[in-house]
Amino acid sequence: MPKVNLNRVAMPRQEPKVRARNFEEVALGYSFEQAVEEAKRCIQCPKRTCVAGCPVEVDIPDFILAVREGRMPDAVKIMKSKNALPGICGRVCPQETQCEEVCSLAKKAGQIAIGRLERYVADWEWMNLGVQAPVNPAPPSGKKVAVVGSGPAGLTAAADLAKYGHDVTIYEALHVAGGVLMYGIPEFRLPKVIVQNEVNYVKSLGVKIELDSVVGRIFTIDELLSNGYSAVFLGTGAGLPTFLGIPGENLSGIYSANEFLTRVNLMKAYKFPEYDTPVKLGKKVAVFGGGNVTMDSARCALRLGADVVHILYRRSEAEMPARREEVENAKEEGIQFRLLTAPKRFLGNEKSQVTGVECYEMELGEPDESGRRRPIVKPGSEFTVEIDVAIVAIGTTPNPLIAQTSKGLETTKHGTVVVKDELTGKTVKDRVWAGGDIVTGAATVISAMGAGKKAAADIDKFLRS
Repeated sequence: MPKVNLNRVAMPRQEPKVRARNFEEVALGYSFEQAVEEAKRCIQCPKRTCVAGCPVEVDIPDFILAVREGRMPDAVKIMKSKNALPGICGRVCPQETQCEEVCSLAKKAGQIAIGRLERYVADWEWMNLGVQAPVNPAPPSGKKVAVVGSGPAGLTAAADLAKYGHDVTIYEALHVAGGVLMYGIPEFRLPKVIVQNEVNYVKSLGVKIELDSVVGRIFTIDELLSNGYSAVFLGTGAGLPTFLGIPGENLSGIYSANEFLTRVNLMKAYKFPEYDTPVKLGKKVAVFGGGNVTMDSARCALRLGADVVHILYRRSEAEMPARREEVENAKEEGIQFRLLTAPKRFLGNEKSQVTGVECYEMELGEPDESGRRRPIVKPGSEFTVEIDVAIVAIGTTPNPLIAQTSKGLETTKHGTVVVKDELTGKTVKDRVWAGGDIVTGAATVISAMGAGKKAAADIDKFLRS
């Protein structure tokens, strides 16, 4: 029996000092030879635990085998039979806590680099085949479905519904499709051309996309249901920012991460003056939080010209929800982590501009409802950090517009939509399904895609019953 190779093929990346001052993609991707070498490590185990660990159930060993044998068109076909957005997933999904975590080689720390191979297959398709719709589309069902929101949940649901043969229209509030994939994730982590490639693939399935269409303003869910649509899927995400609620938070120079990242990513403030988007360029920046959005905000601020960027987080690094890869990238680029630190109040000058933040030192107590140790203030530990820009990245909730204009749609105290069954996304409102961050609160791209996929299957079952 051949010896198992536990050495993952490294992903080529830009050098930290170089990438810290540009918005080009950090990870450069595998070459064909590197992809084949990594694919050869897969032992093609019969348990296929990696498939069970994938929220959209990609046939992982099959596509990896196709890569190993150089059958790239087959690899593309296998992957896209389950995943409509592989170029996105291969870049931003936390494979290390999903498919790779349950890989048979994970016990020996040699798990297959599934995400990197997924990215390679997707990029190979765009470079060699372009946008290609399925060869054998399903016959038209005669049923119309409205999808509200074009983020990962909405795009996935729309793609699967179209494959089932339904007439699908996506209503997107912004002027460009992609949702959080466009406004929330920076270019250096997810190039926007990749997002639009995936959007074009969904459109190639026959899905129509109506931009600048704010459901709840131009028409309600009930109006959609009474005007020819047999079902509605809600995938509007969680775009309403949460703030710290401390004194001085209304000073100039303090952003929510949503606003900051939208200006930088969607409105391309980093390309000033080609794109004349206003954003305050700080020299001393503080970002509050510990998730992926925190890392994205801090790394964007650095690339915009900041001399120093602090991440202030009230727990230790062990409790940080951000991907380890993103934390490591931020550290390599020079982001300063001030852990066990919580803000008390913002300080400003006579022009109402932020000049600093007074903070507490924290210590960790017993675990709270999240399972993480509760941060506790150390009495008399106050200290001040000088800043000229602050970015608050402590979480988001769904925009209340849909719930406020949809009679019979129930929400939780956090503003998320209530579903009767998490396996289907069916809400308590008749003929309405929901999935992604609008149900769970801010989570991952792949979990939203999984929710969109499950809802599409249940909608199809409903429409055919």
